[in-house]
Amino acid sequence: MQVQLISDATERLFALVLSPGDEVIASLVNFVVQHQVQAASFTAIGAFEDVTVGYFDWDEKAYRPTPLHEQVEVLSLVGVVASGVDGVPAVHAHVVLGRADATVRGGHLLEGLVRPTLEVMLTEASGPLQRRYDPASGLDLIAIKPEARRAPPDRPPS
Repeated sequence: MQVQLISDATERLFALVLSPGDEVIASLVNFVVQHQVQAASFTAIGAFEDVTVGYFDWDEKAYRPTPLHEQVEVLSLVGVVASGVDGVPAVHAHVVLGRADATVRGGHLLEGLVRPTLEVMLTEASGPLQRRYDPASGLDLIAIKPEARRAPPDRPPS
């Protein structure tokens, strides 16, 4: 396991409410660029009218997309923001979706169109995170700084 202390200071917390027709990933990328967020985690609930989730195929080193062209509830959406290999913020999110028949679908969120809303709570970390290409997986993974690989010592109780 690798560990990097991102922040032990006060972090900014944002509430974002997306509107019908907003595309989630593009909206989040636009927000973090506009607010110069270099690292963050987020959760969200709401609904989509159209969504594509992906399953990472290890042998192919690619996501297999599964589109759902139906109204679904966003039961859980979680993700992280880090600087991509090209310096542009990268949003990585996974989602669990509830269908009208009470079955669920989920996976890596590739694209989602909001209807009627998506309520996002985004917590910015004070330190940056950077993604680097990992040839073994074929993915851009969060790169832990070498000096940060040791877990921080336990703090004495306050």
